[in-house]
Amino acid sequence: MSGLPRAARRLNYADAVVGSSVDEQTELVALLRERPGGLTWLQLAGAVLEHGTASVARAELTDASVVDAGERAAHLEEARRDVQAWLADGLEFWTIADARYPARVRDIQQAPPFLFARGHRVDGDAAVSVVGSRKASERGLQLARSISEALVAMSVTVVAGLAAGIDTAAHETALRAGGRTVAVIGTGINRYYPVANRALQARIARDGLVLSQFWPDAPPQRHNFPMRNAIMSGYGIATVVVEAGENSGARIQARMAVEHGRPVILTDLVISTTEWGKELVGRPDVYLASSLQDLTGIVSELVARPRKLGAALGQITL
Repeated sequence: MSGLPRAARRLNYADAVVGSSVDEQTELVALLRERPGGLTWLQLAGAVLEHGTASVARAELTDASVVDAGERAAHLEEARRDVQAWLADGLEFWTIADARYPARVRDIQQAPPFLFARGHRVDGDAAVSVVGSRKASERGLQLARSISEALVAMSVTVVAGLAAGIDTAAHETALRAGGRTVAVIGTGINRYYPVANRALQARIARDGLVLSQFWPDAPPQRHNFPMRNAIMSGYGIATVVVEAGENSGARIQARMAVEHGRPVILTDLVISTTEWGKELVGRPDVYLASSLQDLTGIVSELVARPRKLGAALGQITL
């Protein structure tokens, strides 16, 4: 099971994505806590897709483990209490088998087994990640604001990670321009990091969408942030890197986006200041934007791609 390619699992499960019940959510939480066979969370997410539901996956995997029936029942009851408390607190909890789970995120290799959400879900929204340095220059901040304004004017959702610097500028500008923004955070959804962005996170939860792949009260940890970069890459149709250092999280996301087959747009500020940016130029679907006009032209083309592909497929006769 665990060696089954992601694409094969998607095909196996493609027509079976449905809404999650409390029972399914409970089964998933119990499964993740039990980790039968020592499987990782990503392997367990794949098992849920392969088997179609968390309950079937858990039954299959725990039957082959050493967890006895009484212990399994206790795990399930504890998980049910937690799920009910989360839902009572107003959280949305989407299992990977839930139709509400973003389809583009489900498509990536690092798709987590669940997402917590606060805010408004928009099915299949055209979204672009805007990422960059926490210690941004004034030029970088202005670029982020201009890019965010341009995306809002194109009815494109602005995705960022709620970090200081470029992320904050992108979120704040999208809200100020009356657009939609999605924050993918590196902590549990009940936490605020950085603390200075607490009010901003609350506003995005009210007017946009906040997503987390961690337990609700999980604190910030260094390894969380590359994980959330993968979700940002998966959620968007492209990633724009505004400004970044040689070892920044933006660099990680750019490379993940290439791995995911998502376009990457690098500003001339990135190209002029980083070796990794120069090395990415020339790779398939990596673009250099030397002006805002360049960027909007690239994004317009990327937004139109699904329509063009659909039209091309519609002309194919068997």
